[in-house]
Amino acid sequence: MTAPADKGKKAKTEADGGEENEQIDGALVLSIEKLQEIQDELEKVNEEASDKVMEVEQKYSEIRRPVYLKRGDIIKTIPDFWLTAFMSHPLLSELLTEEDQKMFKYLDSVDVDDSDVKAGYSIHLNFSENPYFEDTKLTKTYAFADDGTTTIKASQIKWKEGMGPANGNGINKKGAKRPLVEERLVVHIASITFGINMQLACAFF
Repeated sequence: MTAPADKGKKAKTEADGGEENEQIDGALVLSIEKLQEIQDELEKVNEEASDKVMEVEQKYSEIRRPVYLKRGDIIKTIPDFWLTAFMSHPLLSELLTEEDQKMFKYLDSVDVDDSDVKAGYSIHLNFSENPYFEDTKLTKTYAFADDGTTTIKASQIKWKEGMGPANGNGINKKGAKRPLVEERLVVHIASITFGINMQLACAFF
Protein backbone atom coordinates (compact mmCIF):
# COMPACT_ATOMS: atom_id res chain seq x y z
CA MET A 1 0.00 0.00 0.00
CA THR A 2 1.29 3.45 -0.94
CA ALA A 3 1.76 5.82 1.93
CA PRO A 4 -0.15 9.15 1.81
CA ALA A 5 3.17 11.00 1.69
CA ASP A 6 4.16 9.06 -1.42
CA LYS A 7 0.87 9.95 -3.12
CA GLY A 8 1.41 13.61 -2.39
CA LYS A 9 4.94 13.47 -3.75
CA LYS A 10 3.71 11.77 -6.93
CA ALA A 11 0.97 14.35 -7.47
CA LYS A 12 3.48 17.19 -7.02
CA THR A 13 5.85 15.57 -9.50
CA GLU A 14 3.09 15.24 -12.09
CA ALA A 15 2.10 18.87 -11.59
CA ASP A 16 5.69 20.02 -12.00
CA GLY A 17 6.00 17.90 -15.14
CA GLY A 18 2.86 19.45 -16.61
CA GLU A 19 4.16 22.97 -16.02
CA GLU A 20 7.47 22.03 -17.61
CA ASN A 21 5.71 20.63 -20.69
CA GLU A 22 3.68 23.82 -21.02
CA GLN A 23 6.89 25.85 -20.88
CA ILE A 24 8.47 23.66 -23.57
CA ASP A 25 5.38 23.92 -25.78
CA GLY A 26 5.32 27.68 -25.36
CA ALA A 27 9.00 27.98 -26.23
CA LEU A 28 8.51 25.76 -29.27
CA VAL A 29 5.61 27.84 -30.54
CA LEU A 30 7.65 31.01 -30.06
CA SER A 31 10.60 29.52 -31.98
CA ILE A 32 8.34 28.45 -34.84
CA GLU A 33 6.81 31.92 -35.02
CA LYS A 34 10.26 33.52 -35.15
CA LEU A 35 11.34 31.00 -37.78
CA GLN A 36 8.31 31.88 -39.91
CA GLU A 37 9.14 35.58 -39.63
CA ILE A 38 12.66 34.90 -40.90
CA GLN A 39 11.29 32.72 -43.69
CA ASP A 40 8.94 35.51 -44.75
CA GLU A 41 11.90 37.88 -44.79
CA LEU A 42 13.89 35.45 -46.94
CA GLU A 43 11.01 35.10 -49.39
CA LYS A 44 10.83 38.88 -49.71
CA VAL A 45 14.56 39.01 -50.47
CA ASN A 46 14.19 36.17 -52.99
CA GLU A 47 11.38 38.02 -54.75
CA GLU A 48 13.52 41.14 -54.97
CA ALA A 49 16.43 39.07 -56.31
CA SER A 50 14.16 37.46 -58.88
CA ASP A 51 12.99 40.88 -60.06
CA LYS A 52 16.60 42.07 -60.40
CA VAL A 53 17.58 38.95 -62.35
CA MET A 54 14.57 39.51 -64.60
CA GLU A 55 15.64 43.10 -65.24
CA VAL A 56 19.15 42.00 -66.21
CA GLU A 57 17.79 39.24 -68.45
CA GLN A 58 15.45 41.73 -70.09
CA LYS A 59 18.33 44.11 -70.74
CA TYR A 60 20.57 41.51 -72.34
CA SER A 61 17.70 39.98 -74.26
CA GLU A 62 17.38 43.31 -76.05
CA ILE A 63 21.14 43.46 -76.60
CA ARG A 64 21.20 39.93 -78.03
CA ARG A 65 18.28 40.61 -80.35
CA PRO A 66 20.14 42.30 -83.25
CA VAL A 67 22.90 39.68 -83.02
CA TYR A 68 20.33 36.90 -83.42
CA LEU A 69 18.84 38.71 -86.40
CA LYS A 70 22.22 38.93 -88.13
CA ARG A 71 22.88 35.28 -87.46
CA GLY A 72 19.39 34.49 -88.73
CA ASP A 73 20.25 36.02 -92.10
CA ILE A 74 23.20 33.65 -92.40
CA ILE A 75 21.11 30.66 -91.33
CA LYS A 76 18.69 31.30 -94.19
CA THR A 77 21.52 30.52 -96.60
CA ILE A 78 22.03 27.03 -95.09
CA PRO A 79 19.65 24.38 -96.53
CA ASP A 80 17.39 22.62 -93.99
CA PHE A 81 19.12 24.32 -91.06
CA TRP A 82 16.19 24.28 -88.63
CA LEU A 83 14.99 20.83 -89.62
CA THR A 84 18.50 19.54 -88.94
CA ALA A 85 18.62 21.42 -85.63
CA PHE A 86 15.35 19.90 -84.43
CA MET A 87 16.24 16.42 -85.64
CA SER A 88 19.53 16.68 -83.74
CA HIS A 89 17.72 17.36 -80.47
CA PRO A 90 16.76 14.20 -78.47
CA LEU A 91 13.34 15.55 -77.45
CA LEU A 92 12.29 17.52 -80.50
CA SER A 93 13.33 14.76 -82.90
CA GLU A 94 10.79 12.41 -81.31
CA LEU A 95 7.97 14.87 -82.05
CA LEU A 96 8.56 15.15 -85.79
CA THR A 97 6.92 12.51 -87.97
CA GLU A 98 8.06 11.93 -91.55
CA GLU A 99 5.24 14.20 -92.73
CA ASP A 100 6.29 16.90 -90.26
CA GLN A 101 9.85 16.73 -91.54
CA LYS A 102 8.62 17.44 -95.05
CA MET A 103 6.85 20.56 -93.78
CA PHE A 104 9.83 21.72 -91.74
CA LYS A 105 12.05 21.72 -94.79
CA TYR A 106 10.25 25.01 -95.50
CA LEU A 107 10.97 26.51 -92.05
CA ASP A 108 13.09 29.63 -92.57
CA SER A 109 13.48 30.90 -89.03
CA VAL A 110 12.45 30.51 -85.40
CA ASP A 111 11.95 33.71 -83.45
CA VAL A 112 11.20 34.21 -79.76
CA ASP A 113 9.68 37.56 -78.81
CA ASP A 114 10.38 38.12 -75.12
CA SER A 115 10.42 41.90 -75.05
CA ASP A 116 8.55 41.74 -71.72
CA VAL A 117 9.58 38.53 -69.98
CA LYS A 118 7.34 39.22 -67.00
CA ALA A 119 4.23 39.46 -69.15
CA GLY A 120 5.03 36.43 -71.31
CA TYR A 121 6.54 35.61 -74.68
CA SER A 122 5.66 34.57 -78.23
CA ILE A 123 7.28 31.95 -80.45
CA HIS A 124 7.15 32.46 -84.21
CA LEU A 125 7.84 29.79 -86.81
CA ASN A 126 8.45 31.51 -90.15
CA PHE A 127 7.92 29.43 -93.28
CA SER A 128 8.60 29.99 -96.96
CA GLU A 129 5.98 29.21 -99.61
CA ASN A 130 5.08 25.54 -99.27
CA PRO A 131 2.55 23.00 -100.58
CA TYR A 132 1.03 22.35 -97.14
CA PHE A 133 -0.48 25.55 -95.73
CA GLU A 134 -1.06 29.18 -96.67
CA ASP A 135 0.56 30.68 -93.57
CA THR A 136 4.06 32.10 -93.64
CA LYS A 137 4.12 32.53 -89.86
CA LEU A 138 2.76 30.29 -87.10
CA THR A 139 2.71 31.84 -83.64
CA LYS A 140 2.11 30.62 -80.13
CA THR A 141 1.81 33.19 -77.33
CA TYR A 142 2.09 32.64 -73.58
CA ALA A 143 0.70 35.43 -71.37
CA PHE A 144 1.36 35.41 -67.61
CA ALA A 145 -1.23 36.91 -65.26
CA ASP A 146 -0.51 38.30 -61.79
CA ASP A 147 -2.54 35.50 -60.20
CA GLY A 148 -0.17 32.91 -61.64
CA THR A 149 -2.37 31.70 -64.49
CA THR A 150 -1.07 31.38 -68.04
CA THR A 151 -3.10 32.11 -71.16
CA ILE A 152 -2.00 30.37 -74.36
CA LYS A 153 -3.02 31.44 -77.85
CA ALA A 154 -1.94 29.69 -81.05
CA SER A 155 -2.26 30.32 -84.76
CA GLN A 156 -5.04 28.56 -86.62
CA ILE A 157 -3.32 26.83 -89.52
CA LYS A 158 -4.83 27.54 -92.94
CA TRP A 159 -4.25 24.27 -94.76
CA LYS A 160 -4.15 24.17 -98.52
CA GLU A 161 -6.80 22.12 -100.27
CA GLY A 162 -6.43 18.43 -99.53
CA MET A 163 -3.57 18.93 -97.07
CA GLY A 164 -5.29 19.41 -93.70
CA PRO A 165 -5.85 16.61 -91.15
CA ALA A 166 -9.58 16.68 -91.90
CA ASN A 167 -8.75 15.59 -95.46
CA GLY A 168 -6.63 12.67 -94.37
CA ASN A 169 -3.21 14.29 -94.51
CA GLY A 170 -1.26 13.63 -91.34
CA ILE A 171 -3.40 10.71 -90.13
CA ASN A 172 -1.42 8.02 -88.35
CA LYS A 173 -1.52 4.33 -89.22
CA LYS A 174 -4.09 3.51 -86.54
CA GLY A 175 -6.53 5.97 -88.08
CA ALA A 176 -6.57 8.48 -85.21
CA LYS A 177 -5.86 12.12 -85.95
CA ARG A 178 -2.54 13.29 -84.57
CA PRO A 179 -2.23 16.78 -83.07
CA LEU A 180 -1.13 19.48 -85.47
CA VAL A 181 2.63 19.72 -85.75
CA GLU A 182 2.54 23.36 -84.63
CA GLU A 183 0.64 22.43 -81.48
CA ARG A 184 2.99 19.59 -80.56
CA LEU A 185 6.28 21.20 -81.43
CA VAL A 186 5.98 24.83 -80.42
CA VAL A 187 5.17 24.06 -76.80
CA HIS A 188 8.46 22.17 -76.54
CA ILE A 189 10.41 24.89 -78.30
CA ALA A 190 9.09 27.20 -75.59
CA SER A 191 11.22 25.43 -73.01
CA ILE A 192 14.39 25.92 -75.03
CA THR A 193 15.91 29.34 -75.56
CA PHE A 194 16.51 30.75 -78.99
CA GLY A 195 20.24 30.72 -78.31
CA ILE A 196 20.33 27.04 -77.34
CA ASN A 197 18.55 26.04 -80.53
CA MET A 198 21.15 27.98 -82.47
CA GLN A 199 23.97 26.26 -80.61
CA LEU A 200 22.49 22.83 -81.31
CA ALA A 201 22.25 23.49 -85.00
CA CYS A 202 25.67 25.13 -85.26
CA ALA A 203 27.25 22.21 -83.40
CA PHE A 204 25.70 19.77 -85.85
CA PHE A 205 26.97 21.62 -88.89
